[in-house]
Amino acid sequence: MLMENERLMAAWQTRVSHFPMEIEFDYPLDTALISLTGSACALDCAHCGRRYLQHMVPIWQAEVNKATSCLISGGCDADGRVPVTEHLARVAALRNGRRLNWHVGLITEEDLQAIAPLADMVSFDFVGDDETIREVYGLHKTVADYVACYQLLRRYVPVTPHITIGLRGGELGHEMRALELLANLGMDSLVLLVFIPTPGTRYADRHPPDIAAALDVIIEARLRFPDTPLWLGCMRPHGHYRQELDPLAVRAGVNKIVSPARQAVHMAEELGLAVRRGRECCALIGQPVTPLQKGTGLELLI
Repeated sequence: MLMENERLMAAWQTRVSHFPMEIEFDYPLDTALISLTGSACALDCAHCGRRYLQHMVPIWQAEVNKATSCLISGGCDADGRVPVTEHLARVAALRNGRRLNWHVGLITEEDLQAIAPLADMVSFDFVGDDETIREVYGLHKTVADYVACYQLLRRYVPVTPHITIGLRGGELGHEMRALELLANLGMDSLVLLVFIPTPGTRYADRHPPDIAAALDVIIEARLRFPDTPLWLGCMRPHGHYRQELDPLAVRAGVNKIVSPARQAVHMAEELGLAVRRGRECCALIGQPVTPLQKGTGLELLI
């Protein structure tokens, strides 16, 4: 316990040394959740089982008049790629001054070139273990494939890697390797998520990772990346789990939490952090709108 407390204190001091005394609490009510495939997905991922697509609006039904941004996502094909170009004209019409955050999966360079003028941000799930990729996603891919895709994305668009703590049914295994790889690859920000056991999935009967273990990953990220904005994203268990983890994440030096537990707000106040609040997808906060460039052809679609 002493060692854990020392690491937690070291993480907090690292945060204080590298960032202003403020924290962002994000409530993404103004970001429309759009699926390019409706509820369809060729994969049956152990942690998702297409369940999360049911909470998104199909692109062909999207009404986003009140939204100031959109998350453009969807199901994958058998190779782990979201069909990002199938409704490009519709996406371009949705943009109209709104910022777009994309989930693209293991995108090809040709598809990436097509969407780059419409991408203010790409949120990329980064995995650091081959067996985790096979078990969770059912893909015959490797960490090298994820590294190559991440490098490709960074050539064309702003990208925020996401690491899900306990992705393999609540078991830790890929997280530290993922952090190690990203330390070499470089990044401008990092989102940490936590596995949620979801009814109707193959991992429905699993448990979230132990809070101490999840906190250790957050601490490691803060210590390893002292000047990189570190965010605790929306995908993490609710209830008692969030009530315990969120204030500890504040103490561990995260810069932003999505839909924080009340205890995290109190912790921020106790630590003397000024609170800023946002209403959009966390990866978009602070990201400027990228105007369409003439000559791409996409400006003609709006």
